[in-house]
Amino acid sequence: MQEIIVKLLLIVVILIALGLLIFKKDDMNKHQKKMLVRILIASSILFILQCISIATFDMLDSYLFASAGRILRFILYFIDYLIIGHDILSKAFKGIMNKQIFDENFLMAIATVGAMALAIYSNGDYVEAIAVMLFYQIGEWFQSYAVGKSRKNISELMDIRPDYANIEIEGKIEKVDPDEIEIGSIIVVQPGEKVPIDGIVVEGDSSLDTSALTGESLPREVKVDDEIISGCINMSGLLKIKTTKEFGESTVSKILDLVENASSKKSKSERFISKFAKVYTPAVCYSALALAIIPPLVRMLIMGVDAQWGDWLYRALTFLVISCPCALVISIPLSFFAGIGGASNEGILIKGSNYLETLSKVKTIVFDKTGTLTKGVFEVDGIHHNQLEDEKILEFAALAESASSHPISKSLQRAYGKEIDRTRVSDIQELSGNGVIAKVDNHKVAVGNDKLMISLNVPYINCHSIGTIIHIAIDDEYAGHIVISDILKPNTKKAIASLKKAGITNTIMLTGDTSRVANKVASDLGITKVYSELLPEDKVNKVEELLKEEGNKDRLAFVGDGINDAPVLSRADIGIAMGAMGSDAAIEAADIVLMDDDPLKISKAIKISKKCINIVYQNIIFALVIKFACLILGAFGEVNMYVAIFADVGVMILAVLNAIRCLFVKKL
Repeated sequence: MQEIIVKLLLIVVILIALGLLIFKKDDMNKHQKKMLVRILIASSILFILQCISIATFDMLDSYLFASAGRILRFILYFIDYLIIGHDILSKAFKGIMNKQIFDENFLMAIATVGAMALAIYSNGDYVEAIAVMLFYQIGEWFQSYAVGKSRKNISELMDIRPDYANIEIEGKIEKVDPDEIEIGSIIVVQPGEKVPIDGIVVEGDSSLDTSALTGESLPREVKVDDEIISGCINMSGLLKIKTTKEFGESTVSKILDLVENASSKKSKSERFISKFAKVYTPAVCYSALALAIIPPLVRMLIMGVDAQWGDWLYRALTFLVISCPCALVISIPLSFFAGIGGASNEGILIKGSNYLETLSKVKTIVFDKTGTLTKGVFEVDGIHHNQLEDEKILEFAALAESASSHPISKSLQRAYGKEIDRTRVSDIQELSGNGVIAKVDNHKVAVGNDKLMISLNVPYINCHSIGTIIHIAIDDEYAGHIVISDILKPNTKKAIASLKKAGITNTIMLTGDTSRVANKVASDLGITKVYSELLPEDKVNKVEELLKEEGNKDRLAFVGDGINDAPVLSRADIGIAMGAMGSDAAIEAADIVLMDDDPLKISKAIKISKKCINIVYQNIIFALVIKFACLILGAFGEVNMYVAIFADVGVMILAVLNAIRCLFVKKL
């Protein structure tokens, strides 16, 4: 019966190997193809040898010399063993030479060489030794293919590294290495090409495919004076771009570096498995040695019965095969790797598995308002109580704010609508969280919030409109105020509701805006708490307070635009930069970068992290339960090598298959 099962298994293996070679050869690397050919050859040889009975070999004794058939049989089986297992034996030997003995290669080598030795001693069955090695190699191949497939998915997603940049020399376009391009150079991007370096469009208009960066399938339209980031694909018109960064500092380089280094930041689960394997493997090796020696000695010296050395040695070898920690060592890192890959496919870049694990424990999310919950695109709604003409008030405000990159400053400059003459402005003082004081045409102009007016002892008039109120004082005399409104992002309200469904119990908003504006936004969105009129340093202090309230079990995430919020992003348990495409501050300070400004991606990131951690725990529990159950049964002689193969390779394959589920996140 056992012989029939082995033959059927070998036929299945041969058919699967042939099928993979024919239909999946383009998905495999050279090593995987070579390994699959070895599996196919070894399986075929073993099948043929299984079809030849021992009696057939014994017949050679009478035709040649005594034991001729036995020797030939051993040589044929041993050749098959070397075909399938020579690399494992080599790795085990190198490990011994390098004093790194206790790994899965050592366990497999000892177990299978021991099984071969037992077969030689008793003229028994060599099949078990070869079958153990064969099915182990099948498991290793499957694991290699699964990891390769995951890497391929990520590399296809992140296929944004440009091979060249075009520059125009004497009317001709020449391809050069992107590293050679200096800041301020003009590069040419033709339809179908990748944008190699960040810059500003100086000529042309086109549609850009940003899906590799954002996961968003809709194209982005660009025209002259629009900022453009590397990694996008030019879909239609020819573009000339003035570079604003060197290649090494461009968005594409930062993202690639982030993805490539993600695997170096290990989670607690991964670190536990590494430590566990270092203790576990030597322990089972010594246990197997004890199992092979102590019971026979007890039987022989104390009980006075036959020692049964062969039986106990077989049990010890089976124990070694069962004990291989492959399922844990392979599947846990693979789960995190697949989770990071699945998130990347949605435009969510996670810097390491440690951040993925921490994200799954987040219960409180703190939001910045401007640029995070709102578009950060401010518009002038009105000019009230002005002592001068509207145009003159706007002119003074825009000139005073001309050195600032804050969205409110930009909105004032847009509303002014004319070219800014910086020669008219001097002595600019930017007061963080309050506003700006500058000299415009030799007039002292103060532009800012209530706090700025109070600090200058300038009486101001409150506004009943909802929005950001910008007061203007000229030569310490109140000149009026400008009402500026920010627009909520389309998915923001839906995103807050989605977070609550994902298990987030507390949503908080921090903003420098007035309490009236902040409370209105929080009420519209369903945010549980709001803290308004905060300076940048106040946000850090508030997050510190919230972290103390949360305690050690639950984690707090902060979501900001990645530029002004860098200190808070760094201080939170998890910093999430959103709407920060191309921002150095976002990539440096945040733990997770959302490559577009869709707040719905936050709940998706949390769901991905929880799914990944659940799969990790499933694999740990499943592998350990099966392992220890089979180890106990093996020690009592209740299982043979074939069950040991399932306990090792079978569990590993099932765990790897489970881990691969982390890649599929579309429906989360």
